[in-house]
Amino acid sequence: MKIQNSVRTLNLTFSYILFVIISLIVFYPLVYVVSAAFAPGNSIANLSIIPFGNGHTIRLSSDLTIAVGNGFTLDHFKYLFTKTDYWMWFKNTLFVALWTTALTVVISSLSAYVFSRFRFAFKHSLLMSLLVLQIFPSFVGMIAIYVILMRIGGLDTLWGLVLIYVSGNIPYNTWMVKSYMDTVSKNLDEAARIDGASHFRTFATIILPVTRPIITFLAVSSFTGPWMDFIFPKMVLRSPEKQTLALGLFSFVTDKKNEFTNFAAGALVVAIPFVIFFLFSQKAMMMSMSTAAVKE
Repeated sequence: MKIQNSVRTLNLTFSYILFVIISLIVFYPLVYVVSAAFAPGNSIANLSIIPFGNGHTIRLSSDLTIAVGNGFTLDHFKYLFTKTDYWMWFKNTLFVALWTTALTVVISSLSAYVFSRFRFAFKHSLLMSLLVLQIFPSFVGMIAIYVILMRIGGLDTLWGLVLIYVSGNIPYNTWMVKSYMDTVSKNLDEAARIDGASHFRTFATIILPVTRPIITFLAVSSFTGPWMDFIFPKMVLRSPEKQTLALGLFSFVTDKKNEFTNFAAGALVVAIPFVIFFLFSQKAMMMSMSTAAVKE
């Protein structure tokens, strides 16, 4: 009995140690970025390994001295809001993210409902086509995307960027939402049809509330995607007034600039919409699939 208790205690201790190590590995880079955002100076090369503090040093030996703490300043945030176009970058990115989220949710959920509830010719072939399209990376079609946007007047426009994100989101998200809708009992649809509801009303009043967890996840993933994407905004956008946050922030860390602390401050402000969005959606995100409705 004592041996079993000792083994159990040892396993529990090992689990706690492992959890602490993993937590440090995950959270330390985030804390370091926060520390860099409030640290004086532009470079992070001289930042200490211990975040925050008063910016003093500890002499360990005659040959070894380490810095403890980086000091504290709000100059980087003042610089962002007064001497750069950060608010314009933020507004452009928010516009792209909101429209991408709205269109992705509407198109993917409607497409998933059609594939889940209706029978028609080439249904299986179309589903497989969506899956095959998702296998290829988006960079494969960059030249074709550029030519299409140029011909329809979508270059250097925010709606052109929204069009790229939405078209890239549809294949996989349609599969994902369709797989969830397949678990919802078709008895709900039949009951609605008996009561005289149309297909669209059944979708809007019955299926959407039941599939709220997966729709919420779809909205969150679609909203977060455009915020720090760099490749497609770099290809599509040309005018300074059309830049997104990724283009604006990465301009701080080019070959000619070394403003990593300004970059960290901007990245910290970017996290605010995600925190707000998560606070409003976490209840639906954590809802159990088994409690959504009656399943078959």
